[in-house]
Parts: sequence; C-alpha cells; structure tokens
Amino acid sequence: MKRLLTAMIVCLLVAATSAAQTAPPPSLDDVVRGLEGAYGRINDLKAEFSQNAFNKSLNQTIPATGAVYLKKGGKLRWEYTQPTPQEIVSDGKTLWVYTPTLNQVNVAPAPEALAGPAGSFLIGLGKLREHFGVRFLNPVQPRDGDGNVVLDLAPKQPLPTLARLILSIDPRSWEVRKAVVYDQFENTVTMRFTKMTLNSGLADSLFTFTAPKGVATVPLK
Repeated sequence: MKRLLTAMIVCLLVAATSAAQTAPPPSLDDVVRGLEGAYGRINDLKAEFSQNAFNKSLNQTIPATGAVYLKKGGKLRWEYTQPTPQEIVSDGKTLWVYTPTLNQVNVAPAPEALAGPAGSFLIGLGKLREHFGVRFLNPVQPRDGDGNVVLDLAPKQPLPTLARLILSIDPRSWEVRKAVVYDQFENTVTMRFTKMTLNSGLADSLFTFTAPKGVATVPLK
C-alpha cells in the first residue's frame, strides 16, 4: 500500500510553458529551469489517469484508472474507478483510504512521503536538483519516439518505495506525459495523465473525508 501511495503521489507532475516541438532538444539545464519555473506557478491540479503497477517477483501487472486532485500542502485525492472503486484522500495531516467493497476506511497520520518532495511535489520539483540527481535517460538522444524529453531522477534521500523516477516531458508545455516509479525491488508503477487542469481553485474540502454511516474505521498499517 505505501509503495503504491508514494508512486501515485510522485507520479503526477504537470506544468505549463511553451517551446517548439521541432526545435533542437533543450539542454539539461534548460529542462531543469523550465520545470522549476513551471512548478513555482502551480497551486493545484486535476487530471484523469491510467496506471499499471508491475510486481517483478510475481511477474504480474495490475491496471487501474481514475481521477486525481492535488494541491500544495500535501493535499491529495485519488479516485479509482477500475479495477476496484477506492478513494485515497489526505489533507496533509491525515490519510484516509476508503474501499467501498470492504465497507471500511483505513486511517493514519499522513505518510512520511507526504512531507518530502514525493508528497509536496509542487515544491519538491520546484527545487529539482536540491532533491534529485538529474540526468537524461539517454544523453545521446534526450527525446523519445514521441518527441518527449526523458529525465532519469535519483532521489538524494531514497526511500524503499522510491529508488528511481523516470519522467517523459513534453518540451512544448512541460507537461509530464508519463512517469515511472521504481522501488528498491525494481517493482514499478507507470502512470499516464490526460485532461489536466491547473490552478482551478480546488476547495480544501475536497481533501477531507467523512466515512459513510456503517463504514468500519481501521488503522492503516
């Protein structure tokens, strides 16, 4: 659960500026400056996502889809629609994981990940080199087949749930088209994002949770 939570929190990285798709690939310094500048202008965002979580030891991939809402201050809300309805909500202090099919909500203090660049990514990626070692995944060919610039990020303080982060970034808009999170066992969570909206003024009430009547409350372990 914690690996998946950290992966989800880290993965959603969206920003907006402009550059030409046909222009030469930007330098690493250009990309870092672009991301840092863009993230400094974001207060909140919402998007739809698709996800594939791969367990290396089991050689098993589990797909999922849903919507996500994030706001500065460690606030987050993930609403899964497939394969099983689930809500993961945090106001930055308390974390709720509600699973309707189990008729229960797991509650805990917000994970440690929420306090660092993994959780407060709007700030963490605003200071990219402070928190990560940064390089191109392929320095000889910085762009992938879709024209996105691909960064390979190594956390300066790695967690068991976050050992490496690969980002595919549109150099025209600085939107992160794909993110792949590796844990210490080389399990991965790959996420893609669509229908992104920035700075729409998401209400703080979106990031709190009140359990429906009859739902059991269980500590999150």
